Amino acid sequence: MSAFTDIREYVAIPRVLSLRLSPDGSKLISTVQSLNPDGKSYGTALWAIPLDGEPYRLTRSAKGETAAVFTAAGDVLFTSARPDPTVKDSADEVPALWLLPRAGGEARQVAARPGGIGAARTAGDVVVFASDVLDGEEAAEEAKRKARKEAGISAILHEGSPVRYWDHDLGPGRTRLFAARLGDDRLEDVRDLTPDAGDALRDASFELTPDGTGVITTWRAYLPKGEMRTDLVVIDVATGERRTLLSEDAHDFTHPIAVSPDSARVACSRERHTGWDVSATSELWIADLATGEGRAYAPDLFAGDLEWAPDSSAVYVAADHQGRRPIFRVPLDGEVSRLTGDDAAYIGLNASADGSFLYALRSAVNLAPAPARIDVATGEITDLPSPAPRPEVRGTLTEISTTADDGATIRGWLALPEGASAADPAPFVLFIHGGPLGSWNDWQWRWQSWIMAEHGYAVLMPDPCLSTGYGQDMIDRGWGNWGPRTQADLDAIVDAALARDDIDSERVAAMGGSFGGYMANWIAGHSDRYKAIVTHASLWNLDQFAGTTDVPMYWQREFGAPGSERYDLLSPHAALDKITTPMLVIHGDKDYRVPIGEALRLWWDLRRSEVESKFLYFPDENHWILKPGNIVAWYETVLAFLGQHVLGQEWKRPDSVA
Repeated sequence: MSAFTDIREYVAIPRVLSLRLSPDGSKLISTVQSLNPDGKSYGTALWAIPLDGEPYRLTRSAKGETAAVFTAAGDVLFTSARPDPTVKDSADEVPALWLLPRAGGEARQVAARPGGIGAARTAGDVVVFASDVLDGEEAAEEAKRKARKEAGISAILHEGSPVRYWDHDLGPGRTRLFAARLGDDRLEDVRDLTPDAGDALRDASFELTPDGTGVITTWRAYLPKGEMRTDLVVIDVATGERRTLLSEDAHDFTHPIAVSPDSARVACSRERHTGWDVSATSELWIADLATGEGRAYAPDLFAGDLEWAPDSSAVYVAADHQGRRPIFRVPLDGEVSRLTGDDAAYIGLNASADGSFLYALRSAVNLAPAPARIDVATGEITDLPSPAPRPEVRGTLTEISTTADDGATIRGWLALPEGASAADPAPFVLFIHGGPLGSWNDWQWRWQSWIMAEHGYAVLMPDPCLSTGYGQDMIDRGWGNWGPRTQADLDAIVDAALARDDIDSERVAAMGGSFGGYMANWIAGHSDRYKAIVTHASLWNLDQFAGTTDVPMYWQREFGAPGSERYDLLSPHAALDKITTPMLVIHGDKDYRVPIGEALRLWWDLRRSEVESKFLYFPDENHWILKPGNIVAWYETVLAFLGQHVLGQEWKRPDSVA
């Protein structure tokens, strides 16, 4: 037995989510997610990871803790909705800012706001944090929120777009940034830095300069016809004066953002706006904070995380590359070099003060995240004690590649179950990643192929066209040609996998989520090689999707105005009459990226066409299925559906959905 055999054991595995290095370099701090005592939800806690000892837990509350950062003195600031013990009958419902003393002892609340506190950044005794604020006088905000609640008003009047994001409604509050000084017991001199922000700070990413004088933040500019652009602005902490640092037509300057230790430069991602024949790009952009002058560095690196070298001479970049996410060193002058040479994916980069080491979360397709130390001089990697155990993966991970019909190399990972052989070939599942800009290069808590492998399936995780980490040509190949080009790539690598003697080429299935779900739907109408298809959070009717998703302007740049020819050409629903493969449709009602209407339309189309099908519906989940019990239901239903149609087992409703 392993943790992947019983899904209930799997959902109980603790997960390391983040990593921060203390100013004195003596320890790391991490947010760890684990199952709550009720078994129905997850909670978070902060853990310390001494560099010369074993990890230990720092916080424990029913509401959990997150967004931890160190102060210059080594105290820890974090957010939590836990009640304040110093306030009688405290019934906090929104996150406040708390401080955990470096010398130990109880955490204390140092700041609270009616709309809660989100991310916080510190430098010296300066603290900048984000908060949701209602329009109008600040003094009346708490009363206004209370009045809305008591009157039962949930209505939001919008005068612009967008109105939703991923899984939450936007408004009626708007994000603002506040600056304060860290006093002995509370934040002091709290000031609103952005009283005129409006909607400009929606989902903003921001950083504080190391000298504490300025905030670098994304700033949305709303344009005609529902379009928008993301600029980078600098806000003076002392005066609140704001100036635009980076702005360019048809480009976004966005996260990740990192400010050099000498407070002279900022590194960020520069992304061009796409179009009918303009594909997506992302490049590392470094600019002077005083003048805004900058340029692109390492244009082929889709940066996942950034960290400056302590001497401000180079930026370390974690970026997708050939099915991995290695760390690269990008100097201000000189050639880009790869620092890590293993098959891992890195995130959460932290540089030691002397520049000798990088600390990061290290993971891979077959390795759960845990902290690691990387020697900058040699590239030597040392795994550090982790606050959460890494589950043991049974089976083998094999790299596989082939040549597509246009000559491009298509590669992927193949997870093989224990015992797969020519004498006992494994049934096969094609697992298509989302995005479409993405890559199978990291551990997946949500899309876990090793559960499938533990139940006897060989799982192919390919990176077809539009995947990141293979250069711009790989994205260009599939731009505006999602279904046909991607299917050709998938067909080629599936052919290569099924040619192996340890895989059963007759018992095959396909599955995918988001863009992977789109491709599952596309394949259902354009191929009969699969015995079953599982489609999660999937696009079905592109014209319908493009007008109801939370970011319609993004998709309509590529597909054109509603009714354009690409919708007819690339929409899976146009091939409904060709679908004969049994399908399992899965969707969450709170999914605003791919709205539930896609699943409802797909489900009805399958029913009226008499295609054998089932619909696993989650009224309280979003684009991902996140609640432990629902995760169990998801995997048990998928395994039962594949068992029926791929393995020839008798259908039995799983107990979790009985």
